[in-house]
Amino acid sequence: MRKKLAQILVVDDQEEILFSAKMILKKHFETIFTTNSPKKIISILSENDINVVLLDMNYRIGFEDGREGIHWLKEIKTLSPQTIVILMTAFGKIETAVEGIKIGAFDYVLKPWNNEKLLETIDKAVNESRKNSKKTPEKAEKNEKKYFVGTSAKIKQAYSMAEKVARTDANVLILGENGTGKYVFAEYIHQHSERKNQPFVHVDLGSLSDNLFESELFGYAKGAFTDAKVDTAGRFETAQNGTIFLDEIGNIPLHLQAKLLHVLQTKTVTRLGESKPRPLNVRVVAATNSDIKTEVKNKTFREDLLYRINTMEINLPSLRERKDDIVPMANFILEQIAEKYNHGHEASGWRFEDNAGVYLERYPWKGNVREMENKIERALILAENNTISVMDLDILDFEEIQENDENQLSEMEKVAIEKALFKHNGNISKTAEELGLSRAALYRRIEKYDLK
Repeated sequence: MRKKLAQILVVDDQEEILFSAKMILKKHFETIFTTNSPKKIISILSENDINVVLLDMNYRIGFEDGREGIHWLKEIKTLSPQTIVILMTAFGKIETAVEGIKIGAFDYVLKPWNNEKLLETIDKAVNESRKNSKKTPEKAEKNEKKYFVGTSAKIKQAYSMAEKVARTDANVLILGENGTGKYVFAEYIHQHSERKNQPFVHVDLGSLSDNLFESELFGYAKGAFTDAKVDTAGRFETAQNGTIFLDEIGNIPLHLQAKLLHVLQTKTVTRLGESKPRPLNVRVVAATNSDIKTEVKNKTFREDLLYRINTMEINLPSLRERKDDIVPMANFILEQIAEKYNHGHEASGWRFEDNAGVYLERYPWKGNVREMENKIERALILAENNTISVMDLDILDFEEIQENDENQLSEMEKVAIEKALFKHNGNISKTAEELGLSRAALYRRIEKYDLK
């Protein structure tokens, strides 16, 4: 039997799984890599032309929600978009694997697997990988990540600053409310820099516990602590020659800030259990939604660390500050999500109903771009005939309106109530629930608009 020319990477923390997978796959595919540490994924991808990654979703005892697998899936798709990812999961965790497929995984296999099913799935993935590699430069360029900028003065100024600073190695601090797109903005800086073909490593500092901070960021030597079974690079080393994005940097406890500052000042990192510093060539982009300067005044954030990370400081405006961008952004997000769900040529056929724009601009968007993405994704799933209605979007947030303000109770509200009443055959309870109103508030509006 002739082996297929393909390079497969298997990632799992159980040595018996790695051994079994290698024994099965090496009979059918040319090169099989295995690793029990997901932190080695990026270095393996950078040094080899990996066609398919078979990725387990859990790596730490007691943490079996699949979040780690989702995190590393995103890392792989960022670093090597052409690499195909297949998730491995236990039977009871299929829901998380399905979530992974939505954000870019090719398929999933259940553990313990059926050998024939495993080989069939990987064979299909290898074929898909070959299709990706055969794309013409024009098609490949079309598949590069698109960024929505907009026309508001504040966001244009932010992106203009990003393009200027991207050409340098200056550290950048991104400020903005939750959901304003700080991750996407950091990625934009990386993609427009000389480091764009090197790793972009995202670290959510808000989710790191104190006892994991050093081992995750700086790495550790074998035997440094009980579970340290192999030498492991931290996130800084993983980002070597590329960019490390330190998200939610305002959440670092004061006693750990000094250790981060030392790494940034010396441009070296020392793994736990070692004494020799390792040189770093890493560009740092940090972000926070907190008032970092007030934290400095309150002495909960080190002033010297702030100066180290904010050579360039960029503020991202909330959606409330860029209302003219709301409808174009919604259309952009709709197109992106339609493509993500593999609607193919149908992606461009999706649209919002004619009156949706007014409601989109009127809605408060407290969660900013992230909230908009979530609502549009949910609406696309619920919508019929490729048209998304205001009801699908769930943005009839009339409780945001002051009931004593006559000017805010517009004709649009009357139309929406009429539609909801018709939809539910006059059922007050169901209509009120859909509109997000109490029964009493709905009755008052029915009387006001003479809809009896």
